[in-house]
Amino acid sequence: MSVAEIEKIKTDLIAWIEQLSDSDTLAFLDGLKDSKVNHDWWQDISEDQQKHITEGLNDQENGRVFSSGDFWTNLKNGE
Repeated sequence: MSVAEIEKIKTDLIAWIEQLSDSDTLAFLDGLKDSKVNHDWWQDISEDQQKHITEGLNDQENGRVFSSGDFWTNLKNGE
């Protein structure tokens, strides 16, 4: 995307936001803005959730995974 295209999009968005009166849309946009400012979602989840994610990543790195097809086949066969 060129600089001119980016500037056009920004100008269009500013004009659109200035005419908004819907508080839900404004709240959504404000939340979107805040979520993009140096925020690490990792800090928002519980230690238990962090532990489970880390365990899953370790499983993947160590080859302790199987395909979803294998999962459904095993489930179907009662394994």
